[in-house]
Amino acid sequence: MEILNLLVYPTHVMTTRLFIARHGKTMFNTIGRAQGWSDTPLTAEGERGIRELGRGLREAQLDFQSAYTSDLGRTILTLDIILEEMKLSRLPHTRDKRIREWCFGSMDGGFDVDLFHGILPRIFNRSHKELSYQEMAEGIYEADTAGWAETWEQLSGRILDGFTSIAKQVEAGGGGDVLVVSHGMTIGTFLSLIDPDYVKSTYIANGSITQVTFEDGAFTIETIGDLSYREKGAELLALN
Repeated sequence: MEILNLLVYPTHVMTTRLFIARHGKTMFNTIGRAQGWSDTPLTAEGERGIRELGRGLREAQLDFQSAYTSDLGRTILTLDIILEEMKLSRLPHTRDKRIREWCFGSMDGGFDVDLFHGILPRIFNRSHKELSYQEMAEGIYEADTAGWAETWEQLSGRILDGFTSIAKQVEAGGGGDVLVVSHGMTIGTFLSLIDPDYVKSTYIANGSITQVTFEDGAFTIETIGDLSYREKGAELLALN
């Protein structure tokens, strides 16, 4: 009997890269209100900034396999605009509430200055800039009178679980690049969870890109708050 030797070749898996955009500037961002689970729409300036981002991403010829947003309206609209500018309206996309913003509890929608320059400094007797994400979360949980704010364990757990789940889904599909639209403090918290040496030194602006790589079950930070895509897009749109 002739025996056939069947060779099984491993499927090539590309590196998994997450391009994490912070949503466009909103009404609450503009007037300095704490915007956690409360939601306001993008301003005209905010929409313009995201059109710049989308045009810049298109120019970079990034080949996104899929896209993800939080379940809040400001990230959903941001993704819609990016995909329109990239001419990728048919790109598969998913909403994941695990990557939504922090909940500020009874302080949600209040002025930033009251929370970050008043309440938190009084609790810890230190500037909010000196506080870790964990300390801020614990302070918000303590000060919340509505019982809505998450504990640090709940907050950090859902954020890390959300981004890890996204990365694993992309990896299982062969890897590649994926676009994720999330929120400023959520992105910062995620970075602090994957790199203990990360500090809140780089501002994550609206319309910026933070890029991380996922390999062998671990994340590596590549760029934080990168505005080069948006800046390139602004140049191109100005020519039209």
